[in-house]
Amino acid sequence: MNLMNNYKAERFLCVSLRNPQAGRTIRRMTNPNKESKQPMLTSTVIRLTEPPPSKIKAYKDWFKENLLLALTIVGVVLGAAIGFVARLGDYDDDVVMLVSFPGDILMRMLKMLILPLIISSLIAGLSQLDAKSSGRMGIRALVYYFVTTILAAIVGIIVVLTIHPGDPSIKDDIGSGTEDTKVSTVDAILDIIRNMLPENLVQACFQQVQTVYKKAKPLRVQISNATNETDGYGAFYVNNTLVLNFTDEEYRVVRDLVYKDGTNILGLIVFCVAFGILVGQLGEKGKSMVDFFVTLNDIVMRMVNIIIWYSPFGIMCLIIGKLMAIEDLAETAQQLGLYMVTVIVGLLIHGLITLPAIYILMTNKNPVTYFRGMLQAWITALGTASSSAALPITFRCLEENNGIDKRVTRFVLPVGATVNMDGTALYEAVAAIFIAQMNNIELSTGEVITVSMTATLASIGAASIPSAALVTMLLILTSLGLPTNDVSLLVAVDWLLDRLRTSINVVGDAFGAGIVYHLSKSELDKFDAEKAAQTELEMLEQGIHDKERNPEKGNGGVNYVGGEGNSETQI
Repeated sequence: MNLMNNYKAERFLCVSLRNPQAGRTIRRMTNPNKESKQPMLTSTVIRLTEPPPSKIKAYKDWFKENLLLALTIVGVVLGAAIGFVARLGDYDDDVVMLVSFPGDILMRMLKMLILPLIISSLIAGLSQLDAKSSGRMGIRALVYYFVTTILAAIVGIIVVLTIHPGDPSIKDDIGSGTEDTKVSTVDAILDIIRNMLPENLVQACFQQVQTVYKKAKPLRVQISNATNETDGYGAFYVNNTLVLNFTDEEYRVVRDLVYKDGTNILGLIVFCVAFGILVGQLGEKGKSMVDFFVTLNDIVMRMVNIIIWYSPFGIMCLIIGKLMAIEDLAETAQQLGLYMVTVIVGLLIHGLITLPAIYILMTNKNPVTYFRGMLQAWITALGTASSSAALPITFRCLEENNGIDKRVTRFVLPVGATVNMDGTALYEAVAAIFIAQMNNIELSTGEVITVSMTATLASIGAASIPSAALVTMLLILTSLGLPTNDVSLLVAVDWLLDRLRTSINVVGDAFGAGIVYHLSKSELDKFDAEKAAQTELEMLEQGIHDKERNPEKGNGGVNYVGGEGNSETQI
């Protein structure tokens, strides 16, 4: 018997040493009473700590958890490397088109989801809030958007005045622009209001209104008993019609409202906000409608999760195509290099200092941790140059990685993608003052303030599509009396700066969602608690009502259920 016990102890010790991960213990069998006839077996447990994981294993674990992010980063790096190498060969426009085609497919898929995503997210989010909570949330978001946009414009003005990249010799080297367009500040404001209230929702899905200026037709006057001769004053008669000839300077320029291609996101947002708030106030009557848009939003987000795995390859092809399409990269960098540095420095200051400082001040949280969670959305914006195209990815990052309430993201992000344009405001302020410096025009303090305010207004009206800032920048140049045809000089470098400022726009939207969620969290929790209590009370009242309508039948209608077993005694 003793021999058998010793054998078992030795066997257990051997198994424990060979497989420490199984029990993570070593049991040592001893006999404290060696003189005793009946030896006693005692055990001592020694716990073994796991060895620290190696760096290779830590990298493998991170790569598994962030596989999509890692693939996107690799796609950006490979795109830049292959693009620069491809410029060394000979190719035509067809090759550039074919290389860019997979990236164009990515843009099409992302833009395909913008409209259903914005409509479903806004209505689903606001319908689950009361009007008071959604109003407070909207005020906080708009205040944040206005403050950060003003700060971005101010940062851009300070940087461009400090570095002073503009020089009249630049214009002598690259020539003057080719287009001269008239834009009015009043017209721009009125266009924003018109687009906020579209006359046709279906048309707003693919067109938006814009004020343009065009030349009036020559005046034709019908007269009688006239000969087909000239009157000697620049007019002549054709078939009893007096035709007055005008030179280009004598033509009368008139305003006209036209519809241009592009989704009127602003108008759809206004309608969806009103629709979501009102349908939420209907209670049980509107529950089926709310469930429909919640389900639609979930379906669209699942489609996003599928498309997002294609984004690394698509972004890589976009970058390669853009680099191959540049005619003379070295000459462009030499002529506008200092201007590019100025814009990049301003964007870095705003993205790395201004926005994180506001986030720390309002939430007292680590902005680095928050930014790490939205890194995928930032890289997507960098590759696609469209905050609307990056919107589905931004939803996913903030909700899954940073834990932002869906009711906040569904309201703040669609509005931010349209209204909050920090990088665009900074870029437009820098570009306007750069053009003034290039034309050797000194701006007064009042004109500089005009630049900051007009850049803020122009960024709000800018569409969330690539290179939209070049169009809205005409508003700033017109307000300052600067030549608008010089905007075309900046097109050569806009492909890069557009991506950088779009990424800052997305970062600003994401930080704004985090700040609004932090400020609204207590109200959302209170609203959820009240809604849960109300639901429980309604269920309780419904149960009492059902018992009153269908009382239990029996001897006296009372049942006594025993506390033990399954027996039941009826009285």
